Amino acid sequence: MASGQESAAAVRAHAPAAVNGPRADGRTADRPGGAVPWPGSRQPLGARFHPGPDGRPGTNFALWAAGAEAVDLCLFDEDGHETRLRLTEQDAHTWYGFVPGVLPGTRYGYRVHGRWDPWTGARWNPAKLLLDPYARAVDGDYTAHDAVCAAVRNWPEAEVADTVRDNRDSAPYVPRAVVVRDDDDWSDDHRPKTPWAETVLYELHVRGFTRRHPDVPPELRGTYAGLAHPAAIAHLTGLGVTAVELLPVHHHVSEDHLQARGLVNYWGYNSVGYFAPHAGYSAAGSRGGQVGEFKRMVRALHTAGIEVILDVVYNHTAEGAELGPALFLRGIDNAGYYRLPPNRPRGYADYTGCGNSLDTRRPQVVRLITDSLRYWVHEMGVDGFRFDLAATLARGADGGVTMEHPLLAAIAQDPLLSRVKLIAEPWDVGPGGYQVGGFPPPWAEWNDRYRDTLRDFWRGARPDVRELGYRLSGSSDLYQRDGRRPYASVNYVTAHDGFTLRDLVSYDRKHNEANGEGNRDGTDDNRSWNHGAEGETADPAVTALRRRQLRNLTATLLLSAGVPMLTAGDEFGRTQGGNNNAYCQDNEVGWLDWTLLDDPDWRSLSAFTARLVALRREHPVLRQRAFFSGRATGPGERPDLAWFTPLGKEMTEADWFAPTAALGMLLTGTAMSERDACGRPLLDDSFLLLLNAGPRPVPFTLPGTPRAADRTRYETVVDTAAEDGAGPAGEHLPGAPVLLGARALLLLRAVP
Repeated sequence: MASGQESAAAVRAHAPAAVNGPRADGRTADRPGGAVPWPGSRQPLGARFHPGPDGRPGTNFALWAAGAEAVDLCLFDEDGHETRLRLTEQDAHTWYGFVPGVLPGTRYGYRVHGRWDPWTGARWNPAKLLLDPYARAVDGDYTAHDAVCAAVRNWPEAEVADTVRDNRDSAPYVPRAVVVRDDDDWSDDHRPKTPWAETVLYELHVRGFTRRHPDVPPELRGTYAGLAHPAAIAHLTGLGVTAVELLPVHHHVSEDHLQARGLVNYWGYNSVGYFAPHAGYSAAGSRGGQVGEFKRMVRALHTAGIEVILDVVYNHTAEGAELGPALFLRGIDNAGYYRLPPNRPRGYADYTGCGNSLDTRRPQVVRLITDSLRYWVHEMGVDGFRFDLAATLARGADGGVTMEHPLLAAIAQDPLLSRVKLIAEPWDVGPGGYQVGGFPPPWAEWNDRYRDTLRDFWRGARPDVRELGYRLSGSSDLYQRDGRRPYASVNYVTAHDGFTLRDLVSYDRKHNEANGEGNRDGTDDNRSWNHGAEGETADPAVTALRRRQLRNLTATLLLSAGVPMLTAGDEFGRTQGGNNNAYCQDNEVGWLDWTLLDDPDWRSLSAFTARLVALRREHPVLRQRAFFSGRATGPGERPDLAWFTPLGKEMTEADWFAPTAALGMLLTGTAMSERDACGRPLLDDSFLLLLNAGPRPVPFTLPGTPRAADRTRYETVVDTAAEDGAGPAGEHLPGAPVLLGARALLLLRAVP
């Protein structure tokens, strides 16, 4: 074939019939002349089981597909045979109809007819069986196969490779949607409604958390029911966390390149079902049982006082770029759902690094996302969301990020969604995508500046002292100017993406060879330190220092203003062997190893973490709702926050510009700006936090205590130089030096 415009025009003219093939399963024939659905209703979207106009049960199906020429509803019996019913009702771009006798558990999909013209973004192909974007449950797996692509993947002419339609049937290789009964009653559920200032987040993977848990029955390990098991919940309550942040539980599939290597997308950032709990985490089966099981998990966590936050991926889908699979949105209305470059609508604007970006400027996409969010809150009982690559959701008409975006406005004014916890991952990979501090109220944000500053400080890189001060005190430089509070900052040192806490102090370099990508995947900016040996070692000096650093990082996180987020397993030394991108490791690398708690050292770290969480819960001065003012409340008293050099002197402007490895932070519990529920001033103990990231002990002169006229003194509460983190008992007088250990943290409480 000749190249250039003549070649492209020729392919464009003949594309609709370019590649044909028989049905791969050999069992199903088109039945366009079969039963005609009753008129039904175009609202709500999706499949809804209810009595029909004659009282007989059935299901109403409604699909938004603007630009489509026809829509076939495909019903599958127990043997997998397909019956196609043409939806003849159309209104407001929605195709709909009621089918009597279709009961919960029935599997279904759609085939959507329309133009094939990739040059204008039109990619309709009725040979592809499509999931309902509003499906409440999904059954079956996605198998990587060329027939799943709407275009011919192996077309020899590269310049038109994505423009030749593939007419082979995709049904044997794709999952089906499932009709689900909506009859749950949440009247007996009591949401914890934990205030932001009292929240301690715990990020976990539903499967990985219990897959190796010895006290969870084998048949429940790795499932929603496993997370709801008393043994799993006992660890969470014992640790004292108030909310679990679940890695994606929307139904997702694994990319073709992972399937080719015998791997899976373990983390789940590859969604195809924004209303469906991932079937792979269900012990109750995939024909709707996953829905009830998820709800029971939420109830069990709520009963234990634990909120449920979902990590949601609305920025892109599993359909990828032009030659990715046609699983749902691409075949329903490609240009209606995805952001296509105006100068090349054959392709996709990719701000996510995953091949496509949802076009959140469009009303139907805004509706899809907000309908999904409301469903998970109202019907599934969840308490909030963490939005993956949230900057993509806020990209406007010119591609830039705008906080006046219609999606953000829709969420902010929604009477249900505006009251749940909303957390942004405030960046993406596109131009201008880094937006830390930029999201409006009521959003909280993952604060990676906190992460990087804490990592740098404790590895001895000596970050800007002003930067450290801002991060420890709630990041007012990022969140105060737009009226937000310290709890807008979700502080973390580790997350699912990157090293575990133990690996952070054990490896200088990533070791991702098991991912099969030549160790090219995963970030190289780890800000880690192996303390003298790469990986595991028997050297007692190295292992002792590493354990101290784990205590330092944990204590700093839990004693900082803002909302702390722990990563599951960090509290007892979980390791991924140096893999900082274990997204495809559904095995011992990605699963928590509960046998670590049999080791006294790791059990001690877990107890240390729980003690710090309890200390934070008991003392409001450690989790303040308002930013510090730096002003005293009366003559002779300390301000609510004061900073000190090792000489016991308050830091001057020059001190903030001088590099240092040691400093002190005094939190005055009698000077807080907060009041209790009855309007009375809130009073608490005062604490002096001393930090030394240097390699040698530092004599630190203790400053005068908050009430200078009183003969108060200090007692040790936390000393990370001690193996148990408790430190020796004893009292210390103001004006006297205390020896602050090398690479250690000391927390002192002022006592009368």
